[in-house]
Amino acid sequence: MPDTTNPPHRPSILVTGATGNLGREIVARLRIHGVRLRCLTRDQPDPQPGAEWVVGDLTDPGTMRQALVGIDAVFLIWPLLDSAPAHDLIAELTTATPRIVYLSSTAIDDQAARQSDPIVQVHADMEALLHDADLRPVVLRSDTLASNARGWARQVRAGDVVSGPAAARTAVVDERDVADAAVAVLLAQHDHLDHGPHLLTGPEVLSRADQVVQLGAALRRDLRFQALPAELARSRMLADGRPEPLVEALIAASTRRPESHRVTDHIQRLTGHPAGTFAKWALDHAAEFG
Repeated sequence: MPDTTNPPHRPSILVTGATGNLGREIVARLRIHGVRLRCLTRDQPDPQPGAEWVVGDLTDPGTMRQALVGIDAVFLIWPLLDSAPAHDLIAELTTATPRIVYLSSTAIDDQAARQSDPIVQVHADMEALLHDADLRPVVLRSDTLASNARGWARQVRAGDVVSGPAAARTAVVDERDVADAAVAVLLAQHDHLDHGPHLLTGPEVLSRADQVVQLGAALRRDLRFQALPAELARSRMLADGRPEPLVEALIAASTRRPESHRVTDHIQRLTGHPAGTFAKWALDHAAEFG
């Protein structure tokens, strides 16, 4: 007969950013694994079985103290452009001592005193804060997520031209692969844990024009990308209602961030399967652009 006196430990995992493009993929996978799942979101989600939901903000110590009770591991996304408000969060994490899996950026240059733009800088700052607090995070540095293309859906429905700020070519990565990697690390045994940084990339380097063409192929349409000058891109994003600090950070990223030709096998190392292509992502998500 099986020994029921010591049932296997079901890890308790907190997912921050749980309703975002990446967070919801991680939540779906953790549900399948049967972990005790707690999800942090800023807005009240639709009721979903298999998880406990906490509505609150990462910068609120009381919310985080509540969210971290009994938690073994945390998937951490930092959504702000400033790391200063993270100090209270770091203090709560230090007290709770869970395993931390932090989503960072492949654009970090470890040799640079300052990073190329505010988005990359805050990731570098957060990594430093976590390390300085001796929290020993597992760092997943992700390349550009394929799901960012969802931001083009309105333009694709309206016509055949997708316009936006220019951006350096990069190895765009399917967020489903990043989710698989994150779950593998969250569930790994301590003696098999590699703290990284793990550089999560797709299998090919793409420009935005390349992505738009591949999206068009999935939709059986002749789409093209039109790069906008920085000032025009800025004015359009502001007119769309995006916060000015975010707009300035996006413009800085488009004008200052260097091209990356790096393609790694780190997704395969962590998950056992190769990274998927953007073309496959576009086929799988074509209905969202119709």
